[in-house]
Amino acid sequence: MWSSFGEALPQAVGIAVSPLPVVLVILMLVSPRGRANGPVFLAGWIVGVAVLTGVAFAVADAADAATDASTAEGVDAMQLGLGLLFLWLAVKQFRSRPAPGTEPATPKLLRAVDSFGPGKALGLGLAASMANPKNLSLAISGGAGMAAAGATGSDGVVAVILFVVVASIGVGAPVVVQLVMGDRSAGVLASWKTWLVANNATVMTVLFGVLGSKMVGAGLGLLG
Repeated sequence: MWSSFGEALPQAVGIAVSPLPVVLVILMLVSPRGRANGPVFLAGWIVGVAVLTGVAFAVADAADAATDASTAEGVDAMQLGLGLLFLWLAVKQFRSRPAPGTEPATPKLLRAVDSFGPGKALGLGLAASMANPKNLSLAISGGAGMAAAGATGSDGVVAVILFVVVASIGVGAPVVVQLVMGDRSAGVLASWKTWLVANNATVMTVLFGVLGSKMVGAGLGLLG
């Protein structure tokens, strides 16, 4: 189980490193309904990641990805394709980064969360995890990769749970900070938000580069 989870750990970390969703949950936490909206957003995120990863794992496990040669080759091909995609995204992010001294544009969605109720917060949490192409790709890759690495039965369930926990650390950290620090968390969360907005392109460039290299390496088994 641990070796299978280890194979998918980079994908889980890749989902956790999601600057804009972290900024979204911070803005919800400091909004008038923050004490409800922040945890609800986190719940939606967790459910979304769990569904994507669990379904990918179940499908790959049912297809005997760990023992069936053709299924294993399919998983390798998926890893190779996604790895090349992430390397291309790394180049794209690097080229689109703001010029030094330029204030990055603030997405319109970030300016709208103050008016959200718990229902919209839940839906946004689901969308942030499931509709984001990066997270969708990484969750599918992680789930299928754990099945291909041999996790099955109860070990597979535990591996998926661990994957979801790690993938939720980024969004969950601001919620925990507010629960622990209360009103004193406002300054900490504000500094996190400012840094993430300013450095989003740089963070994503590095993330895509590392993930792309790892997944291309995993997918090279297709050629051997």
